[in-house]
This record gives sequence, C-alpha cells and structure tokens, in this order.
Amino acid sequence: MNMRERALASYGDVKVTTGVSGADNVQLIQMLFDGLIESLATAKGQIERGMIMEKSKSLARAGRIVVGLQGALDFDKGGEIARNLNDLYSYITRRLFHVNAHNDLQALQEIHNLMSEIRGAWQMVPSLVPATGRSYALN
Repeated sequence: MNMRERALASYGDVKVTTGVSGADNVQLIQMLFDGLIESLATAKGQIERGMIMEKSKSLARAGRIVVGLQGALDFDKGGEIARNLNDLYSYITRRLFHVNAHNDLQALQEIHNLMSEIRGAWQMVPSLVPATGRSYALN
C-alpha cells in the first residue's frame, strides 16, 4: 500500500471530504495532523468534563492517526528525518496510552504542542518544494 493509500485509510477515521481525492501527499499529511490536533482538543474537553468513554474514543482516534502517519513514513527517501519521526510517533503513541489511563492533561498538552509544531513544519513544505515534480520523503 503506497503512502497515499495509507494516508487516505487513516484520514477515513478523521473526516471524509470531497477535497481528499484531489489532495497531494503534503495536503493529506496536513489533514491528518488537523484531525489529530482536533482529537486531542476534544479529548481535553472530555477529560475536563469527566466524559471518560468519549475521551477514550477521541484518544483512540488520535492514536489511529498517529499510526497512520507512522505507517506513511518512507525510510528510504526520508532517511534520518523519517527515523526521527518514527521515534517521535512511537513516543506519542505511548503518551496517548498514558493520557488515557491517567487523564493526564499535562501529558496531553505536551502531545498537542509536539504535534502542533510538526504540523506547522508541514505547512511550510509546499513553499520549499517546486509545484512540479514534487517528491517527498513520505511517498
């Protein structure tokens, strides 16, 4: 399964929109991060309101997105960056389990901050790569 198919499969857990079919790889990754950050924010509110079942669903959704992002990494093209992202995604997955088990808002904020930073970096990618012949570390 190529990167686009893996990202689309993960995005199916986020939201299905008409823009997905026309999105390039970078846009798909950005959409995954948007869904991840949305799930984290939703889980925060659910923890604060004591909505434990809903919180677990939101964190599970976030976890599926992280696994999708991790599965989309291309270690041949991405090299050290892909390996570092793989390690980060593994760490995030462990932290999500911790948050779910302990309703730890501080750990949830840490995850949110890390993923927001990575999302911000992905926002810059289109301006760094010419529109024609784009080849990314995540194919």
